[in-house]
Amino acid sequence: MRGQTHGGWGANEGGGRLEWRGSDVFRFLCIGAALFVSLVFPPSLPVRPGYAAGTGPEYGLLREAWEKIEHHYVDRTAVDPKALSYGAVRGMVDALGDEGHSTFLSPEMVKIQGRSLEGKLEGIGAEVRMKANQLTIVAPLDGSPAQRAGLRPGDIILKVDGENITGVPLPKAVEKILGKAGTRVTLTVLTPSTGNSRDVAIVRASVTIHNVTWLALPGTKVALVRVAAFSEGVTKALRGVLATIKDRQFHGLILDLRNNPGGLLDEAVGVASQFLTKGNVLLEKGSSGTTTPVPVKSGGLMPDLPLVVLINVGSASGAEVVAGALRDAHRAPLVGETTFGTGTVLKEFSLSDGSALLLAVEEWLTPAGHTIWHKGIEPNVQVALPSTASVLSPTVMREMTAGELKKSDDAQLLRALAIVTGG
Repeated sequence: MRGQTHGGWGANEGGGRLEWRGSDVFRFLCIGAALFVSLVFPPSLPVRPGYAAGTGPEYGLLREAWEKIEHHYVDRTAVDPKALSYGAVRGMVDALGDEGHSTFLSPEMVKIQGRSLEGKLEGIGAEVRMKANQLTIVAPLDGSPAQRAGLRPGDIILKVDGENITGVPLPKAVEKILGKAGTRVTLTVLTPSTGNSRDVAIVRASVTIHNVTWLALPGTKVALVRVAAFSEGVTKALRGVLATIKDRQFHGLILDLRNNPGGLLDEAVGVASQFLTKGNVLLEKGSSGTTTPVPVKSGGLMPDLPLVVLINVGSASGAEVVAGALRDAHRAPLVGETTFGTGTVLKEFSLSDGSALLLAVEEWLTPAGHTIWHKGIEPNVQVALPSTASVLSPTVMREMTAGELKKSDDAQLLRALAIVTGG
């Protein structure tokens, strides 16, 4: 596994995908600065001069602060070594400024992450990130309780069961939303585009994510293929779908990456490679400034069929890699809205108690060298959807007629269809 393109986790399933559920479990960071170094600066990475274990005034400051808290803080029940350790580690990661991306994961969150990447989740089913100190939905997952409840990309979660979570650290906010399947949670949600807030009651559920779905758009010879996330096995699943489309001699294809929060980088590279024959999928820029190309994998099944790609603000990470690659190669026009802007590759560094650091170790650029981080991928054809419009997917279109499709309010899909058919 090369790494994760995720920027966040999805509030999915109860929290699981809720976002980089960085939560807590570190282990006695109080033991001293040497422990900080062994956990935060793994031996495989270069350490800046002056930052050796136990040296420098900064480490002494950490030790000094710990001792002051331990000996003088009035609420003795709050002086918990584990909580202080986790808080200190989270603080270090937060100080990097990589909001909603690099993070600290508790052992519980590490397990959730693994299940999420396998496509098995439990919770409300939404990808979330901390943005401007507010818990923001990147994307509800297909078929999830969050999607059924009408949560949309960009919605801000203000309260959980009546408790204000504005300013609450991401891991703690996620933990409040997590819960067992069958239990209920009420979220107070603000939609920035309208300024309206509402209470949304959601029953948590076990969610099996079907990351690749498709159908023939009614009344056409155009296939709509949705890739909902880049979990393990997505490339293989997509190849199966593309083989069927090829056998049935479709005239065009719409690749829907809307509300796709990312996943595994290898899977994103594999998906992009199905539509390309040469060149690079992305460029990886390391901390030293050197750039390494990630080439297209050979054997793609669909290099020539007319193609349009759908993106929106919920398209993040791996979805941006794929969209950027296809745009730069002039393989397909992008239709929709500017993407989220997640532009680093996360590497997981396991810690001794089962927790982990997810650190951005490389920034990725599009093949033409365009920055994605904090900027996103802009569409060739800008089409916005009003907050009341529905994003159609193969799952919800199974019984739809050609007439119903034409009357739908998914203007992005309709524009893509017009482009791919030459209309």
